[in-house]
Amino acid sequence: MPGDLHTHSSCSDGSTPIEKLPWLAACAGLDWLAISDHDTNRSVRYAYAHPEQNGVELIPAVELTAYDYGREHRVHILCYYPDDCEALARHTAVMDKRRYDAVYQSCKELEEICPQFKTEEALEFAKDSGTLYKAHVMRVLWQYGLSDGMYNTVYRSLFGLRPVRGKILHTPVYETVDTILNLIQECRGVAVLAHPSVYHSMPLARELIAAGRLDGVEINHPRNTPEDKAELARLAKENGLIVTGGTDYHGINTVTPRPVGAFSTSDEMIARIGDIAKARKATWKKAK
Repeated sequence: MPGDLHTHSSCSDGSTPIEKLPWLAACAGLDWLAISDHDTNRSVRYAYAHPEQNGVELIPAVELTAYDYGREHRVHILCYYPDDCEALARHTAVMDKRRYDAVYQSCKELEEICPQFKTEEALEFAKDSGTLYKAHVMRVLWQYGLSDGMYNTVYRSLFGLRPVRGKILHTPVYETVDTILNLIQECRGVAVLAHPSVYHSMPLARELIAAGRLDGVEINHPRNTPEDKAELARLAKENGLIVTGGTDYHGINTVTPRPVGAFSTSDEMIARIGDIAKARKATWKKAK
């Protein structure tokens, strides 16, 4: 059976505790699951500590955020089977601090304009992640009927970037795409460009594929457009890339909730991811 290779837990900006995700995958009839929390090694360590749970094989994963400074937009790169190494721990610790500082400042500004909001309640939602996400802020507002959902009009008024900057938006500094790809290489991981349609990343995808910097592309994703899917499928075939799929599950912390397993990756592609990771780790060990 296939696997869902893009899910998030409460270790980042999802609402579901990490230990419950394998059970949800089992209920969906999956054999494989990647819990790919944002910019954290918590999901990586969980998978290495629990290689199988509820009859589901866990693939260590993290979704790393980069920034395309030339085009001025974020980029998400999925990393599978990274070593739990010092380089990854150092990067994720830095990102935890940057994200906490940015969102904490937003929280304090929100307290000034919304008396019902208290930073302490956002921190309670953030207890599993060790840092603050905008999702934690929105959960506080939503539970008191002060928001029209998680990421709708109120969210855009507070945290939007374009066309009008949100009232309390503070953004952490992100590393360049090259820096993140180099980090994945240093961790002996497998690099897959996530949902290129979401951040209008098709021009970047073409560049990275031509430069041989990617192992794969995420095609089977709820927010990829049909046009981008068709081009990505062609590029993947021409360049021998892995093709992945995932639901991008966040529990209720999303605009349109979808269950684990709604989008998936084939057994063949999962096997290829594992083979690449094993080869890289073996090469690294021989070179030591």
